[in-house]
Amino acid sequence: MRRTLVAFSSGLLFGAGLLLSRMADPAKVLNFLDFTVHWDPSLAFVMVGGIAVAAVGFFIARRMAHPLFGTSFPSLPFGGVTAKLLAGAALFGTGWGLFGLCPGPAIVALPLDPTRVIVFIIPMLAGMWGVRTLAARAEAGKRQPLPVGTPAVAVQNNR
Repeated sequence: MRRTLVAFSSGLLFGAGLLLSRMADPAKVLNFLDFTVHWDPSLAFVMVGGIAVAAVGFFIARRMAHPLFGTSFPSLPFGGVTAKLLAGAALFGTGWGLFGLCPGPAIVALPLDPTRVIVFIIPMLAGMWGVRTLAARAEAGKRQPLPVGTPAVAVQNNR
């Protein structure tokens, strides 16, 4: 229950920060991406502030034996730059550039401008569902290794 309360509180704080910094306003983000007429550098300052806060959090976490509400910190594997990573980054960037939204701000902006934001959220959810479905199918399609000593006929039928 405590973990759920902490997660909920963190989400509320994140949403409040998005509203306070006006990053839930797609026009603000689109103006940051427009280097010609309406360039607004304030998003860069919000990013630098977020990096500073995260750096402090990582600094503190490195000195802790375990998280406050868990037994161990999750390990994040790094597999390098892959086609999957590049495709995800391209899709994320395309959505961000076209609509001025990404998932977090879209959820926060939904009650503020539902007709405009829903045009972003529906494809976003469809994309999330599609990726999970494709990943599940790929995982299910992987062949299980046969035990040592399996007859050659069984190996041939497994292919």
